[in-house]
Amino acid sequence: MLGNDNFYNRTIRKIVVAFGTVFNDIYVVRYTKDGVTAKETIKVPLNWGAKEKYVTRLTSDPSLTKSIATTVPRMSFEMTGMSYDSSRKLPSTVRNFSANNASTIKTQFVPVPYNFDFSLSIYVRNTEDGTQILEQILPFFTPDFSVTVDFIAAMDPKYDMPIILNSVSNEVDYEGDMMTTRLIIWNLEFTAKSHIWPPVKTDKVITTANTNLFIQPNSTIEQQVYVDFANGVGRFSDSETIRVNDKDVYGTVAYFSNANNGILVVRSLNDYLEVGDVVRGDFTGATFTISTADKTPLKLKTITTTPKPANAEPDDEFGFSETITDGPAT
Repeated sequence: MLGNDNFYNRTIRKIVVAFGTVFNDIYVVRYTKDGVTAKETIKVPLNWGAKEKYVTRLTSDPSLTKSIATTVPRMSFEMTGMSYDSSRKLPSTVRNFSANNASTIKTQFVPVPYNFDFSLSIYVRNTEDGTQILEQILPFFTPDFSVTVDFIAAMDPKYDMPIILNSVSNEVDYEGDMMTTRLIIWNLEFTAKSHIWPPVKTDKVITTANTNLFIQPNSTIEQQVYVDFANGVGRFSDSETIRVNDKDVYGTVAYFSNANNGILVVRSLNDYLEVGDVVRGDFTGATFTISTADKTPLKLKTITTTPKPANAEPDDEFGFSETITDGPAT
């Protein structure tokens, strides 16, 4: 889709497995009349499927020989729906990175947040079994319980998935008339707050980053020009106002090379300086003729960032070194 190669992160499968794993080690212990001595321990089976399906399976008996007591207690769960959660959305341009080898890294855009709704049903014959199972579940949900899941093995981070308990209710079914064996069902509704992940891609390792700082010409112009130094008079001083003879153009000296290369940087100009303009300083009286005028944005600094040491691999511990080159205006 959208030009991407086929990918399958098994995200939804892992969410279902993680949810089911929370409830797959529940036991029911039945005691003697003294309420202390255990006489029977049963591991409660957990299956995937709709409640209606298991009610039908538990209550159907073509041979008239099966009773509910031989098939319960047991539990089943299913995913009942999923919905987009805009409250947890991160900027779509943010990416995660993981080391691949010395020259490449694995990269992945942030996942899309979704809420996954689950229903857990508990089937028992008597009230005591049902409350015993509930008491092994409810204390851990306050109202949420977080499970750590390694959703994307190719990337380093593992994610906590909160599972929120929304409601608990029960119902009673009977096989036949009111004198026959009953089936008690507890229904628990949950919401798992998780994500769906985009594809993992491979990119080159960035070994150098350059940042150029410019002054972009606007209503307050800063401009670099060159003057005919050999035929000029005097020296401009910093921050003095200069004016163009016979024109209503003026500005403030930001930098003057005071050497034979004749670089002059002027800020707060009300208009561009042109070749041939004669500029004069209000304070020093210095006078020069402009030989070259640059109207492009003026580069103030160049900052180069590189790993330290330079041969560090993506999964190594390393720092950074910066080289700052100043422009003529500083």
